[in-house]
Amino acid sequence: MAGTELARPVPGTTPHRHQVVVIGSGFGGLFGTKALRRADVDVTMVAKTTHHLFQPLLYQVATGILSQGEIAPPTREVLSGQRNATVLLGEVTEIDLAARTVTSQVLGRPTVTPYDSLVVAAGAGQSYFGNDQFAEYAPGMKSIDDALELRGRIFGAFEMAELGAARGDHIDHLLTFVVVGAGPTGVEMAGQIAELAHRTLRKDFRYINTRTARVILVDAAPQVLPPFGAKLGAKTKTELERLGVEVVLGAMVTDVDERGIEMKFKDGRVERVDTVTKIWAAGVQANPLGRTLSEQTGAPLDRAGRIAVNPDLTLPGHPEVFVVGDMIALDNLPGVAQVAIQGARYAADEIERRLRSKPSRGPFKYFDKGSMAIISRFRAVAMIGRVRVTGVLAWLMWLGLHLVYITGFKSRITALLHWAVSFVGRGRAERTTTEQQIFARSALGRLEHGAADLVSDPGAYDAARDLLETTRRAELEAQALEEARLTDAGERGVRTGDRAG
Repeated sequence: MAGTELARPVPGTTPHRHQVVVIGSGFGGLFGTKALRRADVDVTMVAKTTHHLFQPLLYQVATGILSQGEIAPPTREVLSGQRNATVLLGEVTEIDLAARTVTSQVLGRPTVTPYDSLVVAAGAGQSYFGNDQFAEYAPGMKSIDDALELRGRIFGAFEMAELGAARGDHIDHLLTFVVVGAGPTGVEMAGQIAELAHRTLRKDFRYINTRTARVILVDAAPQVLPPFGAKLGAKTKTELERLGVEVVLGAMVTDVDERGIEMKFKDGRVERVDTVTKIWAAGVQANPLGRTLSEQTGAPLDRAGRIAVNPDLTLPGHPEVFVVGDMIALDNLPGVAQVAIQGARYAADEIERRLRSKPSRGPFKYFDKGSMAIISRFRAVAMIGRVRVTGVLAWLMWLGLHLVYITGFKSRITALLHWAVSFVGRGRAERTTTEQQIFARSALGRLEHGAADLVSDPGAYDAARDLLETTRRAELEAQALEEARLTDAGERGVRTGDRAG
């Protein structure tokens, strides 16, 4: 492949040491890499972002509670003390199981990284159930870009409503917020937007009353938080309604455009809601790399694109390849952080056992530490085994658990301070928004090759440099010829003068 670069071993390490490549910098990628810190291996993490994202708190970035830096520390900083680890920026586009190589790209420039063992922890993205055109009008909640764009849209809607009210315009569509999906992310987002409107912003505007804002939570399921059971689902629905959230169940979103959404109910009734701000928190789709692996191994994919793996998390016929986290279809494991963390640690331990000629631990066994969802300040639900907890106690448990898993002491301290400001008081420390946050991704999407179109092509740069050097040489040669001609003409003039004299 023209222009392809081969990744070299980590500086200061031995080239012939066992090479482990980890794809992804999420929970699976980071915890898998850290679990190999004492192993006699070289680890190369290949990730499409430069940060580790604590995804469960994205909604707090979108609603102005936390900054992106508090939930997304630089991966290089996190791993800076791990001497056997290096980080390569790039989105993995190809895995060649026969050649044992991983190909990644940044701005169209490919890099090939060889491996002896591979840990695929590429995670999952937002699913629009075949309606990817909805993404332009209803961003998901899977990345920092998503959260910052939504922050701009949410706070921007209040600003535009204030401006419209000052002019006497109709503003109901600006003060209507729709969240699609009543899972944990949707519940948390709807609750926080309601708190913004009814508590945080209620004294900040002059022409609008933010407490009249509508927050609508929509889901095709018959209850809120389906994985939590009927009792906690009913409790959550009641708490949301107390906050002023309109919960609409049994309604499938069939269309989304710039000005609103359409919902279809089971009785065939179709209802339209005029709204500028839509948030998509329904459904996930495994990373496309799952299909790449499936085509090479024959391992089947489920409807969400997750690949079937062996009980030890390896691919059929390829014991050197582990797949962990949201990408796997095994024993109905949920797509939560703990599955990725425990799976990655298991894979790292298996790699180290093989190198030491120790027997395998046997099949991967997931230990369920429970599930939690925050509704609003002092309101949460938790499910730990057979124990069901609600209210303030569940909220405190939620705070403690998330503090433990936020990466970095500095992030824990600042997050705790921002939570105090937001939950004890009524402020939001991160309310700054810009036009770039709202429109930059749409603008990039209009470019044929995305951000790659904004930078010089390396080949074009080299050609331009060669042309410049050629032109410069030609100029120097022409100058030398001219000087020689003038010198020769001068000498002939002198000789002619001598003869005339």
